[in-house]
Amino acid sequence: MTEGRPSAAGSASLWERDAEIATVTAALDGLCADRTSAGNLLVFRGEAGLGKTALLAETRRIAERRGCAVWSARGGETLRSVPFNVVRQLLQPALMSLLPEEAREYLGDWYDIAGPALGIVDPAGGSADPQYVCDGLVAAVRRLARREWPLVLLVDDAHWADQETLRWLAAFAERLDDLPVLVVVARRPGEVNGESARLLEAVAAAAGRPVNNLSALTPDATAGLTRATVGRQADDPFCREVWAVTGGNPYDTVELLAKVQDREVQPVEARAAELRALNRSARGGGLVDRLKGLGIEATRFAWAAAILGTGISVDMVARLASMPAGTAERCAELLCTARILTEPDPTVAGEADTGDLEFVHPLIASAVYDSIPPGVCTAMHGIAAQIVTESGRGAAEASRHLLKVHPDDDEELVEQLREAAREHLAVGAPDAARRCLERALREPPRPEVHARVLYELGRATLLTAPAVTVEHLQNALALSGLGADERVDAVVRLSQALIHNDQLEEAVRTVEAEAARHTAGPVKLRLHAVQFMWEGIHGETVSPERSRRLAELAATCTGRDNSERALLILRGFDAMTHGENAEEVLQLCDRALVNGRLAPGLGWTDGEWGIELLMMLGSAYTYADRLDRAESLFAEALRAYTGAGWRGGHLSLANAFLGLAYRRQGRLKDAESTLREALALAERVGRGLPLYWSATCGLVDTLLARGQTGEAWSIAEQYGFAPPYPSTIVLPDIRSVRGRLLIAVGRTEEGINELEAAEKTAVSRGGHNPVLAPWSVDLARALAGQDPARAARLAADARRQAERFGTDTAIGEALRCAAALETGQRAVGLAAQAVAYLEASPCQYEHAAARVEYGIVTRSTTELNRGLALARSCGADGLAAQAREVLETGRGLH
Repeated sequence: MTEGRPSAAGSASLWERDAEIATVTAALDGLCADRTSAGNLLVFRGEAGLGKTALLAETRRIAERRGCAVWSARGGETLRSVPFNVVRQLLQPALMSLLPEEAREYLGDWYDIAGPALGIVDPAGGSADPQYVCDGLVAAVRRLARREWPLVLLVDDAHWADQETLRWLAAFAERLDDLPVLVVVARRPGEVNGESARLLEAVAAAAGRPVNNLSALTPDATAGLTRATVGRQADDPFCREVWAVTGGNPYDTVELLAKVQDREVQPVEARAAELRALNRSARGGGLVDRLKGLGIEATRFAWAAAILGTGISVDMVARLASMPAGTAERCAELLCTARILTEPDPTVAGEADTGDLEFVHPLIASAVYDSIPPGVCTAMHGIAAQIVTESGRGAAEASRHLLKVHPDDDEELVEQLREAAREHLAVGAPDAARRCLERALREPPRPEVHARVLYELGRATLLTAPAVTVEHLQNALALSGLGADERVDAVVRLSQALIHNDQLEEAVRTVEAEAARHTAGPVKLRLHAVQFMWEGIHGETVSPERSRRLAELAATCTGRDNSERALLILRGFDAMTHGENAEEVLQLCDRALVNGRLAPGLGWTDGEWGIELLMMLGSAYTYADRLDRAESLFAEALRAYTGAGWRGGHLSLANAFLGLAYRRQGRLKDAESTLREALALAERVGRGLPLYWSATCGLVDTLLARGQTGEAWSIAEQYGFAPPYPSTIVLPDIRSVRGRLLIAVGRTEEGINELEAAEKTAVSRGGHNPVLAPWSVDLARALAGQDPARAARLAADARRQAERFGTDTAIGEALRCAAALETGQRAVGLAAQAVAYLEASPCQYEHAAARVEYGIVTRSTTELNRGLALARSCGADGLAAQAREVLETGRGLH
């Protein structure tokens, strides 16, 4: 007999489960064999009553006999709105066994991020990034799992798990390769849709094996179970009828046979006709009728237990059902005798505190809850919310009950839901916050509060759902009720959401319209600055006229407040993109700082201005050859967002722009690593958004510089780096990078077309920075063979633009291009000048390329070796290979 198979009188739910128990046993063998073994994930799926819970209980018994630690948790139908409910069940017993200092040691840097979600640390307030909280939970479980080896995690009724837990479970399941832990998940098919369904499918996909679909008992197994339960005298027709009326469902079979015994029905063919009536009393309406037969007090007790869902204590139920303690005790005994409630089985519930009682089966809990009259149900939820609140457990815990209360124009309820939303946001559960605020809207709020609730809804979804944010903030602004400062903040946040949703024109119009409502002063200046900011990244609105207006407004600014500092940054960025004098660009940017640092209120996590303005500041420094300041700014952004727990678009952009700084410095390996992280984060936020293009474009540009043309093309294909392009200005310049990529893979004509399109865009904007958008030098090189005259004109124009801008990098790159178009001593002279300028530049990859090219044109072994050393230090594998090839052939070198 297979280990764990039940005896004849064993659990019905384990009959005909040899294959499943063998799968579990094999997984446990692998887990216990070696502390370095890979993790494993098993998913069991089956309709209600097919024995998923019994199979998990058997898994626990087998695992504990092997010496494994087992943590378990279960989803609940009425608890799906409680964020982190299931993962808290899973981890709290282990964490509670640790002293606070031990918990901090094990969780390390993730303690303050994951701790509030687990309920072991008070949240700091504000809004925690849900993705960062999820990452923190993954890290927490990984660390605890290594401490507890061999560890088994059991998640029952995952179809009823809260969305935050499912997000963690899907992320954790993807990272089991190097973690010795066995995860076993049981769920029903269907039951969920939307994001929860997607996450459950992701969990199944991570298992790397087919889902174990549980089947009903066969007629033979049902007959064996029947005889094991009611006696060997059960005849074949009776056994066959048991199978026919239950469909082989183990739960229904057990319940039916229990009633056969209670009613002392003889298991013979003559009594088989009674089975269908008995079976109907096990579920749905039959169960409800059976419950009513126990009396009104027992019925109210069962209703109250169903409202609570978890932590069902006799005392709590008595308070909720408004009955004396003695009556409650008698009802509990009556319901246990009737197999409706039972004391928790520690082998199933694990170590979590589940209260004094639980329902015998989720099917019973669902049937009882669904039978509660609507008016009574909402009233009892209201009482439950009051009990939770009076016990000091907070608005967030009460919110699952508040969500069920019938709307009744209750001002206090609206405030409770708003407070619950704030608590949910603080632990990284914006979806739970959204549900609370949406419910508050249905109350409805007083007119003067309505706009504020919409405004809070918009703020709750800003980091995760730009499109939803847009709708709520637009509705809030259409109502009265926001204070003057709140209204301006709502407009700015709305414009940010529109930008993140790739609705740039609408963002510009929104701010422009609001600015028109104000007279001259700080507020109007701020709105003008925001308008110029969005126009500055909107490719269609960048024009010589806009630059003129911005220059005039910035000329009046001294940097005395953040609105003026913002305008100085915007003017500096605009001047940089158009290739105006770099010294003036740097002066404008420096004037926007206070003692060389970001001013208070202009920090990376300050909400008043947003990330875009500071990205413009760092970009201006990047392309004006002040890469030290650019790197410092972007590294500060990374630290700020990581410390604040922001793991969405903000952290993606911070990585993308730090990668850009590394790329310009010539730290190509660091750039590639950082940009890949930016792209992974951008994928979570959503493809097609501006931040996604920044990460992809930067990575392709870096891979081309490394000489990894095939990988660059693969990334471009995989992530859709091709037209149509976003309407935002993306750094580095999309068309320049795409054109260079096409030429590198041999699609020269298409590459030339892209570069010519970049040329037309530059003309429409009134000039360009030849380092920011190097289309002119790339186009000149591409046309050198087929149209040398045009190539020469392009190179000469690039040199004029570079000298106007005035940085060593710009001039050196223009000279490199000019040298490539010449021969003889003219080429040698230009290449020597390029090396001189680029040696003084902070851009070491370009310096390395100039050295190699100078070594080739002068046939100098010394210069080639210097170029090779530089290329290697940059991680420019293609350039290093080119230098080695020339050195190895050795022809004409000296």
